Amino acid sequence: MTKKEKVNFAISTLKKIYPQIPIPLDHSDPYTLLIAVLMSAQSTDVGVNKITPLLFKKAKTPQDMVKLSVEEIREIIRPVGLSPMKSKGIRGLSEILLNKHNGKVPRTYQELEALPAVGHKTAAVVMAQAFGIPTFPVDTHIHRLMYRWGFTNGKNVIQTERDAKRLFPKSLWNDLHLQIIWYGREYSPARGWDINKDIITKTIGRKSILKKLSS
Repeated sequence: MTKKEKVNFAISTLKKIYPQIPIPLDHSDPYTLLIAVLMSAQSTDVGVNKITPLLFKKAKTPQDMVKLSVEEIREIIRPVGLSPMKSKGIRGLSEILLNKHNGKVPRTYQELEALPAVGHKTAAVVMAQAFGIPTFPVDTHIHRLMYRWGFTNGKNVIQTERDAKRLFPKSLWNDLHLQIIWYGREYSPARGWDINKDIITKTIGRKSILKKLSS
């Protein structure tokens, strides 16, 4: 297969498996999505989805969030991990949204990444999932699969994002971002990986990986 044929195979297979693409983090608007994505750092989506209802019952707008202290937020979100950093970030960005953005979540990398505890991936997820702006957020699943499929050299997520944007049509970026995440979780995990269930890697995967698995 040529590289283009491999890319097309991955796209068509993912579309067949995931014609409907659920967003992993529960939310009701751009603000609650931003908070959920921030909380998901080094945490599972399942774990975050258990805690966000408790937090949003107390505060689901910037106006309500700033009424809580950092300590109160931290106590609620403690189970998701990194609660000292995340609680400061949640309250801090809520203040900035009120003071600089009329309580609204901005739509650009520059403005989002200027918020406390908001990095490039968080900004990209919010832009894609809340506003439909084409981005290609790269998490551990996408980074792993792009390497297994031979679409990137695996050096870092920055390079993986560049390669993904170069290889895949821009109109598909937001769908593929989610499809690859779901596929990685279900068929191509980091641990307990069964290559026979992973049809994409088995068909187009990096030769060195396939050779190692068959030996």
